[in-house]
Amino acid sequence: MEFSLQEVLFKALGGLAIFLFAIKYMSDGLQNVAGQRLRLFLEKGTKTPVRGVLVGAMVTALIQSSSGTTVLTVGLVNAGLLTLKQAIGIIMGANIGTTLTAYLIGFKLKAYALPIVAVGGLLLFFFKSKKVSNIGQVIFGFGLLFYGMDVMGSGLKPLKELPVFLEMMSNVEDNPLLGVAIGSIFTVIVQSSSATIGILQELAHQGSVTYMQAVPILFGDNIGTTITAMLAAIGASVAAKRTAMTHVLFNLSGTAIFLPLTIFGIFPEIVRLVTDYFFVLLPGFEGTWGTLNIKMQIAQTHGVFNITNTLVQLPFVGVLAWIVTKMVPGEMAQFYAKPKFLEPRLLSQPEVALGQAKMELLRMGKHSGSFFDNSIKFFFNTKSKDLNPMYLEQQEQLINKLDEEITNYLTNLTSQAQLTKEQSNYASTLIHAVNDLERIGDHADNIVEQAIYAVENKVSFSDEAVKSIKSMAQITNETLQFSLEALENNDHEMAAKVIKNEVIIDNLEREFRQGHIERLNEKKCSGIASAVFLDLLSNMERIGDHSVNIAEYVLGNMGEIELKKVKKSISYIAYK
Repeated sequence: MEFSLQEVLFKALGGLAIFLFAIKYMSDGLQNVAGQRLRLFLEKGTKTPVRGVLVGAMVTALIQSSSGTTVLTVGLVNAGLLTLKQAIGIIMGANIGTTLTAYLIGFKLKAYALPIVAVGGLLLFFFKSKKVSNIGQVIFGFGLLFYGMDVMGSGLKPLKELPVFLEMMSNVEDNPLLGVAIGSIFTVIVQSSSATIGILQELAHQGSVTYMQAVPILFGDNIGTTITAMLAAIGASVAAKRTAMTHVLFNLSGTAIFLPLTIFGIFPEIVRLVTDYFFVLLPGFEGTWGTLNIKMQIAQTHGVFNITNTLVQLPFVGVLAWIVTKMVPGEMAQFYAKPKFLEPRLLSQPEVALGQAKMELLRMGKHSGSFFDNSIKFFFNTKSKDLNPMYLEQQEQLINKLDEEITNYLTNLTSQAQLTKEQSNYASTLIHAVNDLERIGDHADNIVEQAIYAVENKVSFSDEAVKSIKSMAQITNETLQFSLEALENNDHEMAAKVIKNEVIIDNLEREFRQGHIERLNEKKCSGIASAVFLDLLSNMERIGDHSVNIAEYVLGNMGEIELKKVKKSISYIAYK
């Protein structure tokens, strides 16, 4: 056969690109179909490491992305919704779930690839329903996966005639560690174990690689896929680093256990026995090990390896957690996102339950105030190691979580218990205050987004603009803290200070807007800087408004009267 390097490169790389796109596109479609339910599923279904394994496997099988599952898990650990031990269970399960792709490739569906793509395209482009469109995206990606594999396979076919390649594979059989290294390096380059295992299956199908040559490379693919998580954890939180390190140790340990067993022929025999005496009992599974095509044999080996590795290491989850804690020192959870004071058993005692709800509300208020303060610090120093975007995103998610939990608790209280009119009004006031604190979090998140936008677009501000932003931030932060203190202590005097400060904020916003327009006319500021500056002022002014709302809850009926009195007595106060 005449060897054409151009044809090999074009088809192999082009087919690989189609395959990687198909995996990503299908995964995105599956996540769109599942939506927020996946996150809730991970959060609620992982009370023990064993349940974590099952949930991790199911979620990864659904979204076809172990990396996607790992990212979700890191987010939940960061937010304090999962412990490290629970996260380890999910990661073990994700390794099992990701084997589904190899099984799919094992089926001979490439002849139906284009018809499947056509069906997906029909649903994707000719239906207005978002749900149908997402399903079409999944089917389109599924078909494209097999088409990409077919194109890649035709490009790789000449390799079995290439002496250099044959010699390398021969060396792998003599030195399995070389196979592990090849699999690891290739997966690091491609950043997808599904793709590299797919390539391995195709090479084996063409006769370029034997089964015993493929198994060490398969182990290497499993090690290489952990690099994605390690790269994502660079500069991230302690939780992210520990979760990524767990993935590395788990797969390295698995290879250390099963590679020697493979060399001595024990592991291949285990795979054969499992296939002949267990998998044959599953619905839809036909034949025995000897009747499986080489693609399916590799898929089966991948599946048995990950399942057996999990069974072996699952009893040592605590040890694994201890090891990564020593390897990556520091505080684990950035936040404890679960409610601390909302005890459901107290719902039968309205007065006590309302007190618990207020304590949770005050906790939420402290996080809202901290988030605003952090958003301003981040705006002026986006390279801060303590305030990276992931940390701030988790803080915003915490506020949203507490908003949901407190509101549900108070709603259950009003529907289940017999409340007095005074208690009912107080519960309503707390719900309104929760909403204001959540909106303060949203405005702080807007400031974070503006900071990122300013960096990405290289926005610069004049000295006057920077001074204005700092002045506005200082009075806004002070006003917010006053409102939280008034709420905690039911302090009418402090609430009145909030209302007075809000008048100052309104006047400062008008003054700074006018000054900015003058700078704009004098061409001291650019249009893009103008948009960011005005958005910052607007968000801080709105935080002032929500602070006043909280102060008025404290003042009760006095609130409106106090506000009118203050606005009459203060025409303008300059803040310095």
